[in-house]
Amino acid sequence: MDKKYCAYLCSGCGIGDALDMDALAEVVTGEMSMDCKTADCLCGSEGRSLIENDIAEGVNTVVVGACSPRVMQNEFDFGEGTITVRANLREQVVWAEVKPVEGEEPHAEAAEFLNETAADYMRMACTQAQKTQPAEPHLLENLSRKILVMGGGIAGLTAAKEAAAAGYEVTLVEKGDKLGGKASDWRKSFPTKSPWTDLEDNPVAALIAEVESDSKITVRTGAEVARIAGGPGAFKVSMKATGAETEWDAPDKVTTEEREKIEKGEMEDPNTGLMDYMADDPNAEIHGAVVLATGWVPADVSEYEHLGYGAIKNVVTNVEFEKLAKEGKVPENVAFVQSPGGKDDDKDFPYCNSVTSMVALKQAQYVCEDNEEGKAYVLYQHMRTPGSQELFYKSAQQNDGIFMTKAAVTKVEENGTKLRVSAEDTLLGENLELDVDMVVLAAGMEPTTKEEDTINLAYRQGPAFIDLELFDGYADSHFICFPYETRRTGVYTCGGVRKAETIDETIDDATGAALKAIQCLESTDRGVSVHPRSGDQTWPDFFMQRCTQCKRCTEECPFGALDDDEKGTPLPNNTRCRRCGTCMGACPERIIGFTDYNIDLIGSMIKSVEVPEEDDDRLRIVVFACENDAYPALDMAGMKGNGINHMIRFIPVRCLGSVNMAWIRDALSAGMDGAMLLGCTYGDDYQCHFIKGSEIANKRMENIGDTLSTLGLESERCAAEQVAITDYDKIPQILNDFVEEIVEMGPNPFKGF
Repeated sequence: MDKKYCAYLCSGCGIGDALDMDALAEVVTGEMSMDCKTADCLCGSEGRSLIENDIAEGVNTVVVGACSPRVMQNEFDFGEGTITVRANLREQVVWAEVKPVEGEEPHAEAAEFLNETAADYMRMACTQAQKTQPAEPHLLENLSRKILVMGGGIAGLTAAKEAAAAGYEVTLVEKGDKLGGKASDWRKSFPTKSPWTDLEDNPVAALIAEVESDSKITVRTGAEVARIAGGPGAFKVSMKATGAETEWDAPDKVTTEEREKIEKGEMEDPNTGLMDYMADDPNAEIHGAVVLATGWVPADVSEYEHLGYGAIKNVVTNVEFEKLAKEGKVPENVAFVQSPGGKDDDKDFPYCNSVTSMVALKQAQYVCEDNEEGKAYVLYQHMRTPGSQELFYKSAQQNDGIFMTKAAVTKVEENGTKLRVSAEDTLLGENLELDVDMVVLAAGMEPTTKEEDTINLAYRQGPAFIDLELFDGYADSHFICFPYETRRTGVYTCGGVRKAETIDETIDDATGAALKAIQCLESTDRGVSVHPRSGDQTWPDFFMQRCTQCKRCTEECPFGALDDDEKGTPLPNNTRCRRCGTCMGACPERIIGFTDYNIDLIGSMIKSVEVPEEDDDRLRIVVFACENDAYPALDMAGMKGNGINHMIRFIPVRCLGSVNMAWIRDALSAGMDGAMLLGCTYGDDYQCHFIKGSEIANKRMENIGDTLSTLGLESERCAAEQVAITDYDKIPQILNDFVEEIVEMGPNPFKGF
């Protein structure tokens, strides 16, 4: 691309009042050799016309010095033929100015510090524009618009129905010999409309009829998926009869260490008789996206021996009781136990939730409906009935046949023809002993992904979803921000395999998953990223001539976007890629990059920052801020007037996982006095949009100390901090504390070299 540049400075929103706009323009025209124009309001009609007129006359690379790139995105979108780079002069310069403490005089050089900061951000933006190349979409030659739905329960049926209604062909695969799943065994459903008191008919039969009559839906019962290879737009799906074993079953992951043991005869190959994960099944069916609706299984309650499950005949789970209720076999007196009790008297069964609470109320109503003198006892530690279902709970409270109390159930034993239930710590302040005909245990809803491969992927990282222990067995991608999405791009979950849900919630959930699958197809058809960098046209480019087959990129990719050959050479699957750049951060040879985000580009931006000679008031600290949480929090800090130290320069990064340690070394070698990674929380309370990026970056930073020592620098000059998007009040203090540490250490001895 033959570039023609022009930079535009906005003096609105207080920018022109705080900064020397003429001096800023001189930096652009003099140092960066770009034309520069100033306008009162670039996002207004006159400002936009100014830029558009220049584009019409040949400008194709635009630098905008104004507000944060997180806002006014449509106003500064000039089409695919124009490269646009934005410098954040408002939120992170002018609005983030450190205000003098009340009663104190402002720093004599405060205005100078502010202009220095603004100048550096313009230098970095201009450098970024110079180094950025236009992106070209990755287009598939043969893209399939067919959607695969795995599971024929309420979730799968709904997802298939909604995708078909939107005009897409669907293949619905169900392991069982008929559709309906667990819902087929349910007698009634929860209320879904006012007055929220009456149980409703099970909708599954009507839903099955709709699906079976839809010409766009192909139903396969008694079948399952043997393996899924490929990626969005072109998943290669191998089918088989339920329970059958074929050579196309998804192979288990074999590590390098295990492979060596196999070759030495020290262990058996777990994949004997199976085709390699990279092999192409000639009979595979091509689908563009996958909806996983394989549901749930009752959580194990057998460990609670004091409750008698498995040892006492009439101690059953809520799932087993529902089947009995549908058959009309409801005893007269039933105790519904919601928690195991015992010493840990505030503990629910595993995977207990609002659904299990409402199931207890529904089944208690069965007891009253089927037995004139029936009595249901609901013994709970936590009763959860969200939203309008609270009215359902209140109606149960008014039912004379239903007794509810908070209680720790300590024992269930046989007492003649009855079962005796002992409970402590009730709301009544006394212990209880109940003689009933049956005890129902609230077995929670455990996703099928917890114990089984379920999805059966032919991926380098194995057939199952990875790191499930982080999310209690759920195939999570970022539960809060990206519902339905899994660690495997193009695969979306709904229903019980995603979270515990009622029928009504499952129907809504499955509709959402179907829409996400459609979004995936349409984005893939345009050659852009699906999520979370939706619409991103770039993809990682590998300079394979320098690849050492170290496998760091393939192992660290959070989304399984990279396979490899026998030598360990990475084999990209661009439609699986989410553009996080973790592979780029992992590569020791620096051979991976994007057209608008790569090692050289960020390194050049770092070097463009003006690093003054030894001056304690003008130290320079670079902060790599995650664009998903940290950078927005910084913007909000500026909006709230929370001052940010003038020595800091922020560089937004796609994910901390994309930060190559070369940038840290380059920064310090160039005379920067300190470097910080500012990213998402990881661990038990993870917030990372790319799952592992923040954690991976932190591990890399732990190893940077050795490198710094070889340079004769203190390891404390580098730090990593975790923040949430809501930490805008905390961030200034985190940064100021780090600045104070750097000031105490003094300037980088590499200044001037």
